[in-house]
Amino acid sequence: MRTRKARSRAAHRFSYEGLDRVIHERARLGVLASLLAHPKGLSFADLLQLCDLTDGNLSRHLQVLQSARLVTLARDAGPGRPQTTIRITASGRRRFLEYLAVLERVLLDAAAALEGTPAAPPPPVSARG
Repeated sequence: MRTRKARSRAAHRFSYEGLDRVIHERARLGVLASLLAHPKGLSFADLLQLCDLTDGNLSRHLQVLQSARLVTLARDAGPGRPQTTIRITASGRRRFLEYLAVLERVLLDAAAALEGTPAAPPPPVSARG
């Protein structure tokens, strides 16, 4: 017999609650993907180029990510022009990977729908976090 919790999960199969609104925005998704690919961090200028954003737009998205504790910013005031290095935090990496797992579920469900096959059951609770 299925538990009440299992029935509830099945009833809300396509709610995708794990699609974190902070991460889901296109520019922030690009920033986090770039930082995940560069664990030592990236300069502000490198992120500008990789994500095709303006200075102000990137600054605002970094404020949101920093407030959510997904990234850290370190300002180097050494000789010459100051440089800001942005790194993904350990919790940011974990949250981003959790987000990707949910996004993968969305893609698999959509592919199954296009093929006319029933959606796979949701993963067990223990696999979600």
